[in-house]
Amino acid sequence: EVQLVESGGGLVQAGGSLSLSCVASGLTLDDYAIGWFRQGKGREGVSCINNKLSSTYYADSVKGRFTISIDNAKKTVHLRMTSLNVEDTAVYYCAAALLGSCPVAYVYDYRGQGTQVTVSS
Repeated sequence: EVQLVESGGGLVQAGGSLSLSCVASGLTLDDYAIGWFRQGKGREGVSCINNKLSSTYYADSVKGRFTISIDNAKKTVHLRMTSLNVEDTAVYYCAAALLGSCPVAYVYDYRGQGTQVTVSS
């Protein structure tokens, strides 16, 4: 059974930082594009990584502020978010697309339960 379990959301003041983690089980990371999308007023693919293609993706809205990384040994994908602003408030989902490409926002095979990120002004 494939599971994606997110953690790390919470409440932070504008300008602050948060780190999200997604632990994947039941799948081989190299076979997937895996990353994060957020659901606020709309849906946006935030960041994604494809190990096999050695590629990463960032939405323009988060470039220079967010960093995605992967710990292959722990099958964990991290999203480090800095300089957060109120527009980053959303539920963040980890998603994985088999043999897919980034971003993963609308087309994916598996999705976690989501974690709330709230940025206060």
